[in-house]
Amino acid sequence: MLSNKILVGLAAVLSLGMMSVFTVSETEKAIKFKFGEIVESDYKPGLHFKMPFINNVKKFDARLLTLDSSPERFLTAEKKNVIVDSFVKWRIGDVNTFYTSVAGDIYQANVRLDQIIKDAFRSEFSKRDIKQLVSTDRSAVREALIANTTKIAATLGIEIIDVQVKRIDLPSEVSQSVYRRMEAERARVAREFRSQGSEAAERVRANADKQKEIILANAFRDAEVIKGQGDATASDIYAKAYGQDTEFYAFYRSMAAYKKTFTKNSANIMVMEPDSDFFKYFKKMK
Repeated sequence: MLSNKILVGLAAVLSLGMMSVFTVSETEKAIKFKFGEIVESDYKPGLHFKMPFINNVKKFDARLLTLDSSPERFLTAEKKNVIVDSFVKWRIGDVNTFYTSVAGDIYQANVRLDQIIKDAFRSEFSKRDIKQLVSTDRSAVREALIANTTKIAATLGIEIIDVQVKRIDLPSEVSQSVYRRMEAERARVAREFRSQGSEAAERVRANADKQKEIILANAFRDAEVIKGQGDATASDIYAKAYGQDTEFYAFYRSMAAYKKTFTKNSANIMVMEPDSDFFKYFKKMK
């Protein structure tokens, strides 16, 4: 009987000891209550103590959580509807605030956070047109969303890590209008490029024509100079040759004239006096 009492006592002590300790892992946040009132929450990972039957402990997931929102319609600055599919990465920041604001319920936290994010989307999208949202301002929108929701989410004990837009779609009634406008814009840019190309081509052709005229004028000038120099040189040679032997020079010039005049197939008719100087050397050959 005594041994049984000892065993019961040891079991009770052991049970009481186990009820006096609790562990907090690295992926958890914990709150200790005293008769339903929060007394401590800043627990580091490890082994901690509590008073049995007086204190109770609740643990919450401290890991990164994802809120994958359902696609929602928002109005742009052009008053056009866009369908946005997004998600939010968040985690519990202040566990006390998280417990008191949403009762520590992850589902309730997601509902409240979803409304905060959609309000921020609505505000940012109303400031931008579709082109900015789709192509140029994605990173700016993300930064603005994080900045605008961080303080509000903190009132729920939530820390916003990231907000990302997965997809931005246009409703079918808007798509055709946007595509037509984009097509018109591309056509305008193409016309502008063609106009600029035509203008550049005209400038190139005009410059080429100008350079052509300049080159031809310079070539004609140089040719005339060279021709004049050649004529002057030839005249000088003729003059020197004539001065050295007048009779031979006259004879040579006459022979050249005969050769040019009396060609084999020549049908020229010449009418002149028999005693003309042209036949001077014909008479001498008799």
